[in-house]
Amino acid sequence: VQLQASGGGLVQAGDSLRISCAVSGRTRASYDIGWFRQAPGKEREFVTAIDWSGSRTYYSDSVKGRFTISRDNARNTVYLQMSSLKPEDTAVYYCAADSRYSARDWDVREKYLELWGQGTLVTVSS
Repeated sequence: VQLQASGGGLVQAGDSLRISCAVSGRTRASYDIGWFRQAPGKEREFVTAIDWSGSRTYYSDSVKGRFTISRDNARNTVYLQMSSLKPEDTAVYYCAADSRYSARDWDVREKYLELWGQGTLVTVSS
């Protein structure tokens, strides 16, 4: 199974952007999938995750109310809709997938997650 993140780019503060994570290979709809980000000079941090059914979502406090994660299992794709973007949202965004650990715990399970995509760069100018 492979993850391919796409959709990053340069936007202005206050704009919206949607990035995607496509799951390919011997896909299993039972993967929880989520996003982490790494800003220049900082450690990678949890952003959001969604359970395999799409019914439960989890967000970091820094993006809650501005970002929305969703998934389309028929298309094997997870989306991250980002609104009211701020310069501090500038980072490389990585998608991850795991079949063992609940998305609820991903903020503390980062180093145990099974699969990682290559990242997509989001730059928010002020």
